[in-house]
Amino acid sequence: MIYIILLLLSFLLTYIIKNYYIKNALVDEINDRSSHSVPTPHGGGIAIAITWFIGLVYLYLTHGIDSSLFLALMVGVVISVVSFFDDLYQLSAKVRLLAQSFVAFSGLYFLGGFGSLDFGFFSIENVFITNIFAFFLIVWFINLYNFLDGINGYAGSEIVFLSIAGYLLFGGEHFLVLAAASLGFLYWNFGDAKIFMGDVGSTLLGYNVAIFTLYYANKEPSNLWVWVILFGVFWFDATLTLIRRKLNGEQLSVAHKKHAYQRLNQSGWSHFKVTNYSIGLNIILFCIVYFVNNVYVAFILSLIIFYGVVKLVDSKISFK
Repeated sequence: MIYIILLLLSFLLTYIIKNYYIKNALVDEINDRSSHSVPTPHGGGIAIAITWFIGLVYLYLTHGIDSSLFLALMVGVVISVVSFFDDLYQLSAKVRLLAQSFVAFSGLYFLGGFGSLDFGFFSIENVFITNIFAFFLIVWFINLYNFLDGINGYAGSEIVFLSIAGYLLFGGEHFLVLAAASLGFLYWNFGDAKIFMGDVGSTLLGYNVAIFTLYYANKEPSNLWVWVILFGVFWFDATLTLIRRKLNGEQLSVAHKKHAYQRLNQSGWSHFKVTNYSIGLNIILFCIVYFVNNVYVAFILSLIIFYGVVKLVDSKISFK
């Protein structure tokens, strides 16, 4: 019953926010980086955040979530608030990085740090190295989720997929809470989007995925690779694009439209088509994780699939 309530809450909050933003002309203007042609209100992620944190508190009060995970996830309030003001006032990169560093450090603190990096053939147990890795993983996931929030339904469907996959693989009511909070927003964002998520939503979701990755990797080191595979559509695109831009000698701080999903859209694919294909790719990744017993073999298979996807995208529109 609680999940239906949270779903309806997210749905209604998104509707209210959408109407408020339209009434007060708080819409995203069209620019060179936009993948949209019509000014649209942003900030729908506020509904996700409010619903998510209410659901987390409910789980904590009913003993439905581990206290360390609860506290680590609640740190996301900070990144949501900072990103809310960033959506409104365009905060400096230094302020955003400071906030991201704070939540990364705090989240790690409440998780008890990050214990081990297991590569199959060898593992790294040095806590200094593993926690430095975890720190940068959190900061990178926050930013890449923001980078990949650019077309209708893309970021919203990704977190719904990860929530469902997480629940099926690990259990945990927090996944159902996140799915409900995201689905209420996604109704208004999928297809012909009426509202965008904004940084307030995308940075929070990236942070959540990072915390899930580290929390479950602390329970079983190989789970790190499970989450890397499940989140592959986003991190692979963001990381490869960053590397290719660097090799091109581009200034990385300059906005661009070179992510795979953006280039597919530029090649003529609709937002709806790109998002649906990403959902299909996510289902394939889940099947690999679920049916392939060796997670390292599963990771290699996922890389082969990503390579094929990159070749497909490059055949549609070259990376310049």
